[in-house]
Amino acid sequence: MTRQSIKYLIVALAALLSAGATAKNTKGEIKGHALQHTEASRVSVVSEASVFLPAQVVGKEVFNGKFNTIPAHIISKKVPVIIFLHGSSGLGLKAISEWQSWLADNGLASVAPDSFALPDRVSYTSPIDKDTYEKIHALRQSEIAFALTALRQTQWADMDKIILAGASEGGVPVARNDQKWLGRMIFSWSCENNYFVTDHQTYNIEEPVLNVISSTDPFFSTENPWLGNPAATGNCAKTLKQNKSTTVVLIPGAPHTLLNLSSVRVVTKAWLTSVLGSKE
Repeated sequence: MTRQSIKYLIVALAALLSAGATAKNTKGEIKGHALQHTEASRVSVVSEASVFLPAQVVGKEVFNGKFNTIPAHIISKKVPVIIFLHGSSGLGLKAISEWQSWLADNGLASVAPDSFALPDRVSYTSPIDKDTYEKIHALRQSEIAFALTALRQTQWADMDKIILAGASEGGVPVARNDQKWLGRMIFSWSCENNYFVTDHQTYNIEEPVLNVISSTDPFFSTENPWLGNPAATGNCAKTLKQNKSTTVVLIPGAPHTLLNLSSVRVVTKAWLTSVLGSKE
């Protein structure tokens, strides 16, 4: 072995040891204590939900507000609805309202339940322990039922055309949910075992699925030094390989939050048109 090759070997080993130390020493932070909804928060999760209704529902411009501020007198035209589960940043992420506005401009209603309507709801900086993650995933799963119950009482929701969607933390319950939907959209979640779950527990989904994620997602691709799964592919293709109605799109070099990238909107609109049939 030459002196040069020995030098390269030492540098490579040092890089590996450094990466291992970084992964081992990385520790997140937990704030708050609440991990189960109360009777009051079950109501608030929906009443404080971010709602966008297309113009054909309200009779003029697009409606944008909380669920509890939806006008009492609306045109009784039923439209498809996207139930969207936000990520760990909550509804304060500007990208969510921008995405909902875009959906409304395309004739679709959307409801994004507010998980942080639960007082002292746990928030975190990853990575934290898997037990806490799983309790959060269970909390988010319960919010789907709350939203469905509320939608059944509206005049404008076409209950035969409900699509379940979520991003990042919100993508896990979308992948796990055992109900039948017109379709599902999973953004920035890979449906794989990693630091974020004890087991991915993705449901045996039969309906159409759209999975969009960055090829270098900072949390769920192998770009993450503490991913916890060296064999990860960073997307849902392998897990959902039996579902021939699954569409997986990797966006090269995209950030974790990618809902409003032009390429993602093109893909999302095409998928929605395919699932919903003719334009609403």
